[in-house]
Order: sequence, then structure tokens, then C-alpha cells
Amino acid sequence: MNDPRHPSYDGPLAGYRVLELGSTVAGPFCGRLMADFGAEVIKVEPIDGDAVRTMGKRSKGESLYAASILRNKSLIALDLRSEEGRDIILRLIKRCDVLVENFRPGQMEKWGLGYDVLSAINSGLVMVRISGFGQSGPYRERPGYGVIGEAVSGLRHITGDPDRPPTRAAVSLTDKFTGLYAAFGAVMALLERKRSGKGQVIDAALYECAFSFMEPHIPAYEKLGHIANRAGSRLPDSTPNNLYATRDGTHIHITAMGEAVFKRLAAAMGSPELSEDPKYATARARSEHHTALDALISDWTANHDLIELENLLQEAAVPATRIYTMADIFADPHFHARQMLVQAPHETLGQVTVAGVVPKLSRTPGQVNQAGGAVGRDTQRVLEDIAGLPAATIERLRARGLIHCLETQAA
Repeated sequence: MNDPRHPSYDGPLAGYRVLELGSTVAGPFCGRLMADFGAEVIKVEPIDGDAVRTMGKRSKGESLYAASILRNKSLIALDLRSEEGRDIILRLIKRCDVLVENFRPGQMEKWGLGYDVLSAINSGLVMVRISGFGQSGPYRERPGYGVIGEAVSGLRHITGDPDRPPTRAAVSLTDKFTGLYAAFGAVMALLERKRSGKGQVIDAALYECAFSFMEPHIPAYEKLGHIANRAGSRLPDSTPNNLYATRDGTHIHITAMGEAVFKRLAAAMGSPELSEDPKYATARARSEHHTALDALISDWTANHDLIELENLLQEAAVPATRIYTMADIFADPHFHARQMLVQAPHETLGQVTVAGVVPKLSRTPGQVNQAGGAVGRDTQRVLEDIAGLPAATIERLRARGLIHCLETQAA
């Protein structure tokens, strides 16, 4: 990928090409993760743009969410419902290693783009399929967004305060979980392909990816009949691990469930005897008496301001922190030192700050080269250079409204 707008680099996935048909969050997040580490990701959008462009805040008419999740990608726009659009996909598949899609199960087959067809063209193709409930089973045809999968998984049931209905985080958590698992599956399949020479299908279901985070509660139900419930800011059976009010009207989260850490907390509170009290001397005992222990800690934090508590507990090597806002994050030197706030170039915005790349690789780290930009920004280049279509054909497709070429319009 030598186009100056998409500078190549020697990331760990350099040399792999990914065709991303997925929309909204889970599929694009999967593609974004692979693009961050050097894969050439070709993002296919509808003519009017991916639905993710309607989400989140905007600046100068541009979707800020899209600027992040579509970063490092070549952006093309075509009509997948047309025969000509699907023919372009078949052309591109011949030269791709991975296909990411998150349509409802069966849709790709209706378009003549099932794995049987695609693998006949490219036997090494890894096809990542993201859906609400998986490619099999009685729920396979149910529509499902991330929050629906979250509810079915049980994860939503344990989120929030016990005296209120289940709540949610103000971000598409389950879509992110699933995109992460999907990218992990794709990389595993690419590693296996080195041995067998063959591709395979990755079946990533939103509800299953969320369910995997219910790990501690599954055997607890099977053996004890225990149904986990919402616990607010406290982590059950891990005490102390809670949010405590401070004198200046804020909150601090303190986690000190380990024996050595709890001793340090007790000493910092000026009550070292707590660690010898039979009610609090062991982790099991502390969890059994969590209400009383949380009350003691709350009484202590209520007599100190937040910054005083943070400094005191940091000196005592007790894990504790305020609850950061985005303003706190932008002001925090650690985020900057770890390159977690990265400025990416953008055609309209000039630059936009996005989350940095994780995890950190020592020798072949990921990079953010360019923010996601306009719909169809790279259509002409990709169709010419990779799909092998002549300029005259591309112009005919554009004139018929079957593709969107920003380059042609600007010419």
C-alpha cells in the first residue's frame, strides 16, 4: 500500500490484505484493530456511507467516531445489492487474505458471496463472520445489535445498582468485545494457514463474546444455583473493592482485597489492627463482612479530600484512583507518555485525536497513520490497482450510481 495517503509500515500484519464489509461497530472495530498493526484494510461502505457515520458527535460536518474507527483504512463505496457491486467483491477477494462481514446470517449466501463461493476463488481466504447469535442454532436469524447480545448473555443483568433496572455503559461494549475476539480469531486462522495452506470461517457471535465475560458466574450457578445480580460499584467476593465518597463531594475507588494490600490500607487509615481482626484478617472473611468493612472505609474517606486520599494511598502502595472524565484523561501526563492520545491527520479537520494503539509491541508496534475520511475516498485507486478495473469501466459504474468515487468527483 504505497499511496501517500495510506503510508505503509512494517507492522506485524504487514503484507496481509483485509476486505471489510462489516458495518456500524463490531465489524469495523475488527478491521481497525488489524489496520493498526499493518494490515491493508479495504473498507467497503454503502454509497451513502456506513451507519457508524451517524453515531457520536460531529465537527465541521464530519463524524468523529468514523474518524477513529475507520482510521488506517482504504475507503471505498459501492452498492453490494447490485450484481456489478458483488462482481467487484469477487475481484477483490482473489487478492485478499481476510474478509470481515457482519450481516445477518444467510445474507452473504443470498448475494452469492457465501464461503463456498469465495473459497473456490481463494482457498486461503479467512472469512470472519460476526452476527448477533452465530451462524447456527435456533436464534441464528434473529437481528441483534451489541446491546441485545449483552442482554441475552447475562452481562446486562449484573450491570448497575441492585435497587434499579439493569443499566449500560455509554459505549458499544459488546460490539468491541466481539470485534476483538473476531480479530484474534482471524490472526489465529492466518497462523494456522501457514501450516495447512487453507483458510477457514470464524464465527463470532455477539451474545457469546459477551457471555464469555460471565466466567465466574457460570460454575457458581451450576454448582450452587447462585444467580449473580447487580452489585453497584462493589465487586462481589472481592473486598474491599468499591467506590467511596470523599469530603469534597467526589469519589475514590479503592481495591485492596489481597492480604498484603489490605494491611497497607489499614495502616494508611490509622487502624492497623483491622488486619488482625478475625472479621477482616482473610479475604474470605472480608467478603463475608463487606458491609461493615465498607462502612469503616467510607467513614475514613469522608474525612479527607480526594487529592489527599490519592496521595496518601499512592504512598502506601494501595491501588486507588478518582473516576476519570475525558477532561482528566487529556490532562493526564501518563496517557501522553504512553501515546494513548494520538493525533491523526484528517482531510477536513486537519487533525483529530484518537485512542492510541494497544497492546504495545516492543519491536513491531502498531501505528495510526491517518484518520477515517470521506466516503469513497479511495474507491478509484482500489478499483484500478487491486480490482484491475479500467478507468472507463469505473466511470460507467460511477455514472450509474453503483459506486461512489470521491477522486472522480473532485477531478
